[in-house]
Amino acid sequence: MRSAVHPLASRQHIRQEIRQRRRALSQKQQKHDAEELLIRFQQLPCVINANHIALYLSNDGEIDTQPLIDWLWQQGKSVYQPVLHPFSKGHLLFLHYTPNTRMKLNKYQIREPILDIRLVKPVNELDLVCTPLVAFDNTGQRLGMGGGYYDRTLNRWHNERLGPQPLGLAHDCQQVDSLPFEAWDVPLPEIITPSYHFTWPV
Repeated sequence: MRSAVHPLASRQHIRQEIRQRRRALSQKQQKHDAEELLIRFQQLPCVINANHIALYLSNDGEIDTQPLIDWLWQQGKSVYQPVLHPFSKGHLLFLHYTPNTRMKLNKYQIREPILDIRLVKPVNELDLVCTPLVAFDNTGQRLGMGGGYYDRTLNRWHNERLGPQPLGLAHDCQQVDSLPFEAWDVPLPEIITPSYHFTWPV
Protein backbone atom coordinates (compact mmCIF):
# COMPACT_ATOMS: atom_id res chain seq x y z
CA MET A 1 0.00 0.00 0.00
CA ARG A 2 1.75 3.11 -1.26
CA SER A 3 1.67 6.12 1.08
CA ALA A 4 0.77 9.46 -0.43
CA VAL A 5 3.15 12.26 0.51
CA HIS A 6 3.40 15.71 -1.01
CA PRO A 7 5.84 15.60 -3.98
CA LEU A 8 7.76 18.59 -2.58
CA ALA A 9 7.84 17.35 1.02
CA SER A 10 11.20 17.59 2.76
CA ARG A 11 13.12 14.50 3.78
CA GLN A 12 12.46 15.30 7.44
CA HIS A 13 8.72 15.70 6.86
CA ILE A 14 8.60 12.33 5.07
CA ARG A 15 10.53 10.72 7.93
CA GLN A 16 8.06 12.04 10.47
CA GLU A 17 5.00 11.02 8.47
CA ILE A 18 6.11 7.49 7.60
CA ARG A 19 7.49 6.78 11.07
CA GLN A 20 4.13 7.82 12.49
CA ARG A 21 2.33 5.53 10.04
CA ARG A 22 4.35 2.46 10.93
CA ARG A 23 4.17 3.16 14.68
CA ALA A 24 0.38 3.31 14.33
CA LEU A 25 0.20 -0.31 13.08
CA SER A 26 -1.59 -2.58 15.54
CA GLN A 27 0.17 -5.50 17.23
CA LYS A 28 -1.99 -7.83 15.15
CA GLN A 29 -0.91 -6.12 11.93
CA GLN A 30 2.74 -6.13 13.02
CA LYS A 31 2.58 -9.86 13.71
CA HIS A 32 0.89 -10.55 10.36
CA ASP A 33 3.43 -8.41 8.50
CA ALA A 34 6.36 -10.19 10.18
CA GLU A 35 4.95 -13.61 9.24
CA GLU A 36 4.43 -12.60 5.61
CA LEU A 37 7.87 -11.01 5.39
CA LEU A 38 9.47 -14.22 6.64
CA ILE A 39 7.78 -16.25 3.89
CA ARG A 40 9.07 -13.85 1.26
CA PHE A 41 12.55 -13.69 2.86
CA GLN A 42 12.92 -17.49 2.88
CA GLN A 43 12.43 -17.64 -0.91
CA LEU A 44 15.04 -15.06 -1.93
CA PRO A 45 18.08 -16.40 -3.80
CA CYS A 46 20.27 -13.73 -2.17
CA VAL A 47 19.28 -15.16 1.23
CA ILE A 48 19.44 -18.82 0.27
CA ASN A 49 22.95 -18.40 -1.18
CA ALA A 50 24.30 -16.32 1.72
CA ASN A 51 26.09 -17.67 4.78
CA HIS A 52 27.05 -14.43 6.54
CA ILE A 53 24.10 -12.04 6.89
CA ALA A 54 23.91 -8.69 8.68
CA LEU A 55 20.46 -8.11 10.13
CA TYR A 56 19.38 -5.37 12.53
CA LEU A 57 16.97 -5.58 15.47
CA SER A 58 13.67 -3.79 14.94
CA ASN A 59 12.98 -0.45 16.58
CA ASP A 60 10.48 2.43 16.33
CA GLY A 61 7.72 0.46 14.60
CA GLU A 62 10.02 -1.24 12.10
CA ILE A 63 8.84 -4.61 10.82
CA ASP A 64 9.88 -7.33 13.26
CA THR A 65 13.13 -8.98 12.17
CA GLN A 66 13.34 -11.52 15.00
CA PRO A 67 11.51 -14.25 13.01
CA LEU A 68 14.06 -13.78 10.21
CA ILE A 69 16.96 -14.06 12.67
CA ASP A 70 15.50 -17.19 14.29
CA TRP A 71 15.03 -18.83 10.88
CA LEU A 72 18.59 -17.97 9.80
CA TRP A 73 19.94 -19.57 12.97
CA GLN A 74 17.85 -22.68 12.26
CA GLN A 75 19.41 -22.84 8.80
CA GLY A 76 22.91 -22.75 10.28
CA LYS A 77 23.67 -19.32 8.84
CA SER A 78 25.75 -16.73 10.71
CA VAL A 79 23.99 -13.50 11.72
CA TYR A 80 25.74 -10.20 12.42
CA GLN A 81 24.41 -7.13 14.24
CA PRO A 82 25.35 -3.52 13.45
CA VAL A 83 27.24 -1.66 16.18
CA LEU A 84 28.10 2.04 16.17
CA HIS A 85 31.84 2.38 15.54
CA PRO A 86 33.45 3.71 18.74
CA PHE A 87 36.16 5.76 16.98
CA SER A 88 35.01 6.39 13.39
CA LYS A 89 31.96 8.65 13.62
CA GLY A 90 29.10 7.74 11.32
CA HIS A 91 30.36 4.21 10.59
CA LEU A 92 29.19 0.75 11.62
CA LEU A 93 30.90 -2.43 12.74
CA PHE A 94 29.17 -5.81 12.40
CA LEU A 95 29.47 -8.32 15.25
CA HIS A 96 28.61 -12.01 15.21
CA TYR A 97 25.23 -12.37 16.92
CA THR A 98 23.94 -15.45 18.74
CA PRO A 99 21.14 -16.09 21.27
CA ASN A 100 23.74 -15.59 24.03
CA THR A 101 25.17 -12.28 22.82
CA ARG A 102 25.35 -9.64 25.56
CA MET A 103 23.56 -6.44 24.57
CA LYS A 104 23.45 -2.78 25.55
CA LEU A 105 21.62 0.38 24.47
CA ASN A 106 23.56 2.70 22.16
CA LYS A 107 23.24 6.50 22.04
CA TYR A 108 20.05 6.19 19.98
CA GLN A 109 18.57 3.85 22.61
CA ILE A 110 18.76 0.94 20.17
CA ARG A 111 19.96 -2.44 21.39
CA GLU A 112 23.31 -3.56 20.01
CA PRO A 113 25.94 -6.14 21.01
CA ILE A 114 28.58 -5.10 23.54
CA LEU A 115 31.69 -4.47 21.47
CA ASP A 116 34.12 -7.38 21.37
CA ILE A 117 36.75 -6.99 18.67
CA ARG A 118 37.05 -10.79 18.40
CA LEU A 119 33.48 -10.94 17.06
CA VAL A 120 33.83 -8.26 14.37
CA LYS A 121 33.22 -9.38 10.78
CA PRO A 122 34.75 -7.12 8.10
CA VAL A 123 32.05 -5.72 5.85
CA ASN A 124 33.63 -7.15 2.69
CA GLU A 125 33.34 -10.66 4.20
CA LEU A 126 29.56 -10.38 4.62
CA ASP A 127 27.35 -11.85 1.91
CA LEU A 128 24.22 -9.78 2.54
CA VAL A 129 23.36 -6.63 4.50
CA CYS A 130 19.70 -6.25 5.42
CA THR A 131 19.09 -2.54 5.72
CA PRO A 132 16.48 -0.70 7.76
CA LEU A 133 14.70 2.20 6.11
CA VAL A 134 12.06 4.79 6.85
CA ALA A 135 10.71 5.09 3.32
CA PHE A 136 11.45 3.90 -0.21
CA ASP A 137 10.20 4.88 -3.64
CA ASN A 138 9.47 3.40 -7.05
CA THR A 139 13.12 3.51 -8.12
CA GLY A 140 14.66 1.86 -5.05
CA GLN A 141 15.75 5.09 -3.40
CA ARG A 142 15.95 4.61 0.36
CA LEU A 143 15.33 7.21 3.05
CA GLY A 144 16.93 6.33 6.38
CA MET A 145 17.04 8.14 9.68
CA GLY A 146 19.58 10.67 8.42
CA GLY A 147 22.78 9.40 10.02
CA GLY A 148 24.20 8.00 6.78
CA TYR A 149 25.47 4.82 8.47
CA TYR A 150 24.21 2.40 5.83
CA ASP A 151 25.07 4.71 2.92
CA ARG A 152 28.70 4.65 4.12
CA THR A 153 28.59 0.89 4.69
CA LEU A 154 27.28 0.26 1.17
CA ASN A 155 29.31 2.91 -0.64
CA ARG A 156 31.84 0.46 -2.07
CA TRP A 157 29.10 -1.87 -3.27
CA HIS A 158 27.33 1.09 -4.88
CA ASN A 159 30.40 2.42 -6.68
CA GLU A 160 32.34 -0.77 -7.47
CA ARG A 161 29.88 -3.64 -6.88
CA LEU A 162 32.27 -4.97 -4.25
CA GLY A 163 31.20 -6.23 -0.86
CA PRO A 164 27.85 -7.50 0.35
CA GLN A 165 24.61 -6.96 -1.52
CA PRO A 166 22.01 -4.84 0.30
CA LEU A 167 18.43 -5.93 0.89
CA GLY A 168 15.84 -3.50 2.22
CA LEU A 169 13.09 -4.60 4.62
CA ALA A 170 9.91 -2.59 5.15
CA HIS A 171 6.19 -2.49 5.81
CA ASP A 172 3.99 -1.93 2.75
CA CYS A 173 3.02 1.50 4.11
CA GLN A 174 6.61 2.73 3.84
CA GLN A 175 6.50 2.94 0.04
CA VAL A 176 6.05 6.38 -1.53
CA ASP A 177 5.95 7.46 -5.17
CA SER A 178 9.14 9.51 -5.16
CA LEU A 179 11.80 10.55 -2.66
CA PRO A 180 14.12 13.56 -2.71
CA PHE A 181 17.68 12.22 -2.64
CA GLU A 182 21.27 13.37 -2.34
CA ALA A 183 24.37 12.34 -4.27
CA TRP A 184 25.61 10.17 -1.39
CA ASP A 185 22.37 8.18 -1.04
CA VAL A 186 22.69 4.51 -2.01
CA PRO A 187 19.62 3.12 -3.81
CA LEU A 188 18.77 -0.51 -3.11
CA PRO A 189 18.58 -3.26 -5.75
CA GLU A 190 16.02 -5.27 -3.76
CA ILE A 191 13.39 -4.48 -1.15
CA ILE A 192 10.84 -6.85 0.33
CA THR A 193 7.64 -5.99 2.16
CA PRO A 194 4.91 -8.33 3.44
CA SER A 195 3.13 -8.07 0.08
CA TYR A 196 5.81 -7.38 -2.52
CA HIS A 197 9.30 -8.18 -3.74
CA PHE A 198 10.77 -5.17 -5.57
CA THR A 199 13.88 -5.36 -7.72
CA TRP A 200 15.71 -2.71 -9.72
CA PRO A 201 18.60 -2.95 -12.15
CA VAL A 202 22.04 -2.15 -10.75
